Amino acid sequence: MNENRSVFALDGITGMLIATVLLLTILVTLTVLGLGVQNANAANYYEVKNENTIKMFGSSRADHIVDVK
Repeated sequence: MNENRSVFALDGITGMLIATVLLLTILVTLTVLGLGVQNANAANYYEVKNENTIKMFGSSRADHIVDVK
C-alpha cells in the first residue's frame, strides 16, 4: 500500500492554491492591461474626410481616416 501520502503535496491543497493564485494573477494582469488600452484609446477620436469618394473595392479606405488630437 501507498503510505507516503501528504495533504500538502503539489497534487493536494497546495497545488490547488498555487493554481488558483496563478489564475487570479493572470486575470488581474489581463484586466489591468485591457483597462490601460481602453483608456489610451478612449480619447483617440478620428474623422472621416471625403466620405462620398470612398469606394467599397479598390480604394485605400484608410487614407480617408484622420486622427483628431
